[in-house]
Amino acid sequence: MATIKKKAAKKPAAKKPASKAATAKKAVKKPAAKKPAAKKAVKKAAVKKPASKAATAKKPAAKKAVKKAAVKKPAAKKAVKKPAAKKPASKAAAVKKPAVKAAPKPAVKKQEDVSDVKFRNLFDAYAQNKLPFAHGYIVSSFFSQSSNYSIYEIVSYAGVKEIFPTADGLTFVTGGKKLYILVEPDTYQIKFQEPVSRAEGERIPKRFSELEIITARNQSKIMVAKEPNESYGSFTILKPMGVNFSIVFYDLPDVYETLSSFFVDSLNRFRKVPESDAKAAAKLIISSVKKSMSFEGQFK
Repeated sequence: MATIKKKAAKKPAAKKPASKAATAKKAVKKPAAKKPAAKKAVKKAAVKKPASKAATAKKPAAKKAVKKAAVKKPAAKKAVKKPAAKKPASKAAAVKKPAVKAAPKPAVKKQEDVSDVKFRNLFDAYAQNKLPFAHGYIVSSFFSQSSNYSIYEIVSYAGVKEIFPTADGLTFVTGGKKLYILVEPDTYQIKFQEPVSRAEGERIPKRFSELEIITARNQSKIMVAKEPNESYGSFTILKPMGVNFSIVFYDLPDVYETLSSFFVDSLNRFRKVPESDAKAAAKLIISSVKKSMSFEGQFK
């Protein structure tokens, strides 16, 4: 009976290891069962990673889009070429504008020669190639150095074939007419002598009967030839010395007014002729020029 009791006592001891093994197995199995689940989750994530690779694989598609944009860039270059085509047109317009502006410039120069400049120094005009060949008037002076005794010569010419310099002055190859004006001060000693017979530098090829004479208030005399002398073939204008001058007057619509103003100023300021008498003398001079030296008829 005592042995039977021992066996009964061992039963509870046998249950303890059984419960520990069961609990241990259960405890082991539970985490083991959970681990595969985690692995599956990891595998799912791993499966998703290839999906991200697919997304990265789509990146080449983005590159294709970039390439398409690159293909479109040449189209943008074509758009750039269009303004380039317009630029030459604008340059051509810019070139045409100066051509339009350049046309009036010669007209301005002609306007200066024709209207703004009424007369020039004869020898300066020749040097500048601005002597009129068609027709013109030349006024030369020969002043005495000791008194107001003076000689003026007005030459009209037309149809010049050639002009060339000489040792004495300028020679015009054409016909011309020359009108003489003599200013005699009241202090002149040989007033009675005919102008044609006076000394060199004081004479003119005229007699008193061939002259219109104005006696000024200061007793000086202005003698104007009634008719000009005519030269054929050619004539020479002497180069002026000292205070003398040779001036060419352009044949403009107001040339006679210009000549008149010139003689009034020259007689009054330089030859000491009173202004009223200088105006009367200028009027007489211009009347003779219009009558026998204008460019109407043989000179036109």
